[in-house]
Amino acid sequence: MKRLTSHNIESLTPYAPGKPIEELERELGLTGSIKLASNENPVGPSPKGIAAIAGHINNLHRYPDGAAHYLKDAISKKFGCSTSEIVLGNGSNELLDIIVRTFLLEGEEAIFAEPSFVVYKMSTQAAGRKGIAVPLNDGRHDLAAMADAINDRTKIIFIANPNNPTGTINTKKEMGSFMARVPTDAVVVVDEAYFEYVTNPEYPDTFKYLRDDRNIIILRTFSKIYGLAGLRIGYGLAPARLVDLMNRVRAPFNTNSLAQAAAMAALSDDEHVKESVRVNEEGKKYLYAELTKMGLDYLPTQANFIWIDLHSDARKLYDALLRKGVIVRPMGPTQIRVTIGLMKENERFVKALAETWAR
Repeated sequence: MKRLTSHNIESLTPYAPGKPIEELERELGLTGSIKLASNENPVGPSPKGIAAIAGHINNLHRYPDGAAHYLKDAISKKFGCSTSEIVLGNGSNELLDIIVRTFLLEGEEAIFAEPSFVVYKMSTQAAGRKGIAVPLNDGRHDLAAMADAINDRTKIIFIANPNNPTGTINTKKEMGSFMARVPTDAVVVVDEAYFEYVTNPEYPDTFKYLRDDRNIIILRTFSKIYGLAGLRIGYGLAPARLVDLMNRVRAPFNTNSLAQAAAMAALSDDEHVKESVRVNEEGKKYLYAELTKMGLDYLPTQANFIWIDLHSDARKLYDALLRKGVIVRPMGPTQIRVTIGLMKENERFVKALAETWAR
């Protein structure tokens, strides 16, 4: 009897999204729960984005602009790149799949950090290709070790900066040293989903490598700081020759018309971005102080979430917090990741954590 699919697919562990708040509340008999598990923007969606959606509702009988002409034009003007250097995806997740399908050929390998965004590994494995996982060093990408892992089969190197789930960054100096060691025929994918939250002046300018015509793909999203996660839209910036190849693989009409309209408007919503950063920085300082008081280990973050090591059973704590109506993300045997929320949500998390955490 023929197999239905490959061993690569059968051995994949599906991505496990959190349950909707409404379903968890129904199961546990709770009300008023807060979700701090998915790195969503607690401020909400861009008001300009919401207004743009309202203006396009009556055109839903039409297919979206398959080339996303207006949105690409807006991205081009904001970042000073050509529209031919922009590719759009149904979230940056789809772009990761497109990248693997486009560039990772039979017998070639991808390198990524561990732990990092799980989709790098999933997309590589689903395509039947080999992935090389390089452990983090002190919660950060060990770019020197990743460069050491490059061989003549290496085709793609994934770097999350800031890294999810640890919130750490690699600096411009580290990135420069790494890029100097990468062969010119390899593709470096820098996932900058949280770059708008970064305040560290040592954060790299990856556009430098785009301007130098390196094989680099910079991934960004409207899901995080712009608050449009429910619309699933992200974009990649890369040399036109790479974008051309990705567009040959990309499905037609892969970004919907409401997402395009909202994203284009959100790009100019500087007040919303500024307020989102303010709320994040305020919450970050509060959580740092409270976690330090409790004697908990955490990694300083440049994103909108914090990686916490409980040195005790993370799943047990997750379940205990859940019963108090606080949803976080267990990330390892003793680690959790908590999204920085509104101040009242941060305070509720700290209170619930203090009541449930056992040293």
